[in-house]
Amino acid sequence: MASDDAVRATNDDAAQCKRFAVEKGYWQDPFITLLTQRSQNKHAPEISRGYYARVMAMRTLLQKFIKMTDGNCQVVNLGAGFDTTYWLFKSNGIKAKSFVEMDFPTVTSKKCFFIRKGEALLNAIASDEDIQISKSEIHGQDYHLVSANLRDIKEVERKLHDCHLDKSLPTVFIAECVLVYIDSDKTKVLLNWITENFTSALFLNYEQVNMQDKFGEVMIENLKQRDCSLPGVSACASLQAQKIRFTDTGWEAADGMEMTNIYKSLPHADVHRVEKLEFMDERELLDQLFSHYCIVWAWKDPNNIGLGSIDLT
Repeated sequence: MASDDAVRATNDDAAQCKRFAVEKGYWQDPFITLLTQRSQNKHAPEISRGYYARVMAMRTLLQKFIKMTDGNCQVVNLGAGFDTTYWLFKSNGIKAKSFVEMDFPTVTSKKCFFIRKGEALLNAIASDEDIQISKSEIHGQDYHLVSANLRDIKEVERKLHDCHLDKSLPTVFIAECVLVYIDSDKTKVLLNWITENFTSALFLNYEQVNMQDKFGEVMIENLKQRDCSLPGVSACASLQAQKIRFTDTGWEAADGMEMTNIYKSLPHADVHRVEKLEFMDERELLDQLFSHYCIVWAWKDPNNIGLGSIDLT
């Protein structure tokens, strides 16, 4: 099993990489500086460009879901870390009925501290409504931050119940490099539970792929050196394996793309702008990184609201 401390450390790394990219001008995010400190390290252009593609693609898919449901939906971010999407979307008038973030208690405690400290963060949640805030959890009108171990489905269920989710509303679940740190059997329980309990659901999963080649082996070994084993890596063998993970656990269907193709699908004018921000010696490393990450989206749509039509085109 991956060391939970080491897994939690990947959140700090990701947040600092995102802040570095934002400060370089890859995308705009006025909230990231309120949730993470500036990294002491300089990050390679390949890393920043990879985060750019990830952030743009995941937010595009989420925005399409919210627009399709006219905001009459719920968002559940599993292993949310210091994600800022709730604040970015709300500041741009993109709103869901409820936005839930779930992570380890040590992560949510830090986020609670930053939210208390950051006036812009707290005001967006509180507005004129009551807000309940403890050491590691927050409950507002449309925002909930809760602590839970995703391996424990009873705890997950109890914490989501505390958020007063409506299981009949379309609900999107988001995971970014999260399921790979969970044993495959535990992930199956989680994915099955979602399809058994929510009438209409979408799952957006950003994660590793093609992990059985030499580059994938090096990635796995590097993570092991940081005490981060990947108990769920069997689902990352191929894009097909990623899709099967969902269709074998009650999801109606699944689709997905490697980041290589996702990067090509992003608005060309903005990609051209980004590629001028930093000089890159060669594209080989970026191409290798893109070919080892993917986004897969799975859906359950008995009411035919169109979840299966969501894509990045």
